[in-house]
Amino acid sequence: MGAHSIRGRALFIFEVVGVDVAATTVMVLLGLTTLFAPLMGLEQGLVDNKHLFDGFSSNAVMSIIAVMIIGAGLDKTSIMSKVAAFILKVGGTTEKRIIPIISATVGFISSFMQNVGAATLFLPVVSRISARSGLPMSRLLMPMGFTAILGGTMTMVGSSPLILLNDLILTSNKALPADQQMDTWGLFSVTPVGIALVTTGILYFVLPKAVSEESSTKGSDPMGYFHDVYGVDYAVTEVVVTDNSNLVGKMLDDVETTYRVRIITTKRPGEGNRVGPGALARDVEIQAGMVLGVVADPHDLDHFVEKYNLKKREVMRTFVDDLSTSKAGIAEVLIPPGSSLIGKSARDVWMRKTYGLAMIGLHRDGKTLREGDDIRNIPFQAGDILVVHTAWDALARIEKDRDFVVITTEYPRENEMRPHKVLPAAVFFAIALSMVLFTDIRLSVALLTGTIGMVLSGVLKIEEAYEAVSWKTVFLMASLIPLGLAVETSGTAKWIADQVLVVIGDMPVWIIQTAVAALATFFTLVMSNVGATVLLVPLAVNIAIGAGGNPAVFALTVAIATSNSFLIPTHQVNALIMGPGGYRVPDFIRAGGIMTVLFLIVIVVMMNLVFLKRSIYGTSCHY
Repeated sequence: MGAHSIRGRALFIFEVVGVDVAATTVMVLLGLTTLFAPLMGLEQGLVDNKHLFDGFSSNAVMSIIAVMIIGAGLDKTSIMSKVAAFILKVGGTTEKRIIPIISATVGFISSFMQNVGAATLFLPVVSRISARSGLPMSRLLMPMGFTAILGGTMTMVGSSPLILLNDLILTSNKALPADQQMDTWGLFSVTPVGIALVTTGILYFVLPKAVSEESSTKGSDPMGYFHDVYGVDYAVTEVVVTDNSNLVGKMLDDVETTYRVRIITTKRPGEGNRVGPGALARDVEIQAGMVLGVVADPHDLDHFVEKYNLKKREVMRTFVDDLSTSKAGIAEVLIPPGSSLIGKSARDVWMRKTYGLAMIGLHRDGKTLREGDDIRNIPFQAGDILVVHTAWDALARIEKDRDFVVITTEYPRENEMRPHKVLPAAVFFAIALSMVLFTDIRLSVALLTGTIGMVLSGVLKIEEAYEAVSWKTVFLMASLIPLGLAVETSGTAKWIADQVLVVIGDMPVWIIQTAVAALATFFTLVMSNVGATVLLVPLAVNIAIGAGGNPAVFALTVAIATSNSFLIPTHQVNALIMGPGGYRVPDFIRAGGIMTVLFLIVIVVMMNLVFLKRSIYGTSCHY
């Protein structure tokens, strides 16, 4: 195994390429070992090529696809808006009441869907609660994000590592004697540990002041909010290009950055208004008599008007309908982890023309860059917040685009949700859950029953179901499954475990378990939690057997500990909330450092309390 195992791990740890590309590359390399086995001194390849792609049809991968689609179905019914209204009704505007309600709710939701999905769903909810309650986003988002991660430990379908764990246990069993075979875990086997972790997280944020309060409060005045948070004082103004203006013949791209203005709509003489997606691009030529709708700071606008001898209108005439507050305005849009726009700039994707988003600010690492700072040439990063002027119908379409997360929720829109489908969504979710709880059918079949029920009942269109799936996650998980098999069956895991036991083998089992949990925590900070789980579960099983511990409990310890991702914003949930909350890396180090230690203490204590009386091999539940 040696060299290939080391190369595979290096791809994940140092992120030479994307984790999904790294996982697929490792899978292909494992397949090629069959061809080059004689040259490597092996009798056969590390993985039988007949089983190389079994991961794509595995119980874990099909289950995670179903969980993603079910989450999208529940969201489509507008149930999250009802949740926000309920939280405000019950919690009022008191921070010590709202934070526990938000945290407990998102923790529960993330126990049945992917935690980044739960956080994405709840981001607009928290924004709405912040706007209506007057509480700053910075006080609400980190508790929400941390408990979304913690909530994934409450059930065996709450996070990718836990969904994958039972498949890894079955893989490990292939290399174990009959008397050491492990049973798989039941849906709620982990719930006591998860509840303790979520409770700890809530108490941590309610009792001390764990996060910064630098972010400003959203008030009732939208422009006042954008001024307080981003330092922008933009206004929308009409200007007319006069016959003797030096602007005639220039393109929009020639003047916008230099003079710190953003042109969002135009009208040529004898033509209709051009506004929205497909209407404007940077290569539009300016003509005499053209009316421009300009978003700019008043001082920058006056300089622009004076420089090019333009006529500034005191009131809207041409675009009074198109740019009314009921049709358009300024909004916040976030670039989430996994967006295809990461690494590309607004100029690369022709953002104004393609999406109808005229970017006037880019907020990153606590600083806001504005027009004039060359923001359209800056490659996007996960967590970037774009301050944009957009038509509301364009923003509503953007909400469906997985490359963005729309933070602004208080804007007029057509009803594109399906609140009348709440009942069938709830029924099919309940059917799927009942099948998981009360039958012996495979988890993937039970969850897919709920998924197909939502599609057939019209809760989701089939295209929306496909869009709900993060195929990057699917390929990552499916490609890593053969790596776990190779690590286990080749004897690599046993060899590493033997070396570890030489160092710590004489210590009590709970100390060895703590060391395994800490190792998993470290790995998940520098690589994907799925990758860490695949690499460490075989190792933990062999360490447990050598130390006289319960291998199934050690494997579960790894799968839970890979959720201990609070110290730096490498977890997708932390990257998601970093921009909207105005957090910086030191905020995560300060708040997340303590949470990391609390997580390790709670997991070790609870695992030993809950599973103390279990047999050395096997568990009491399975699915």
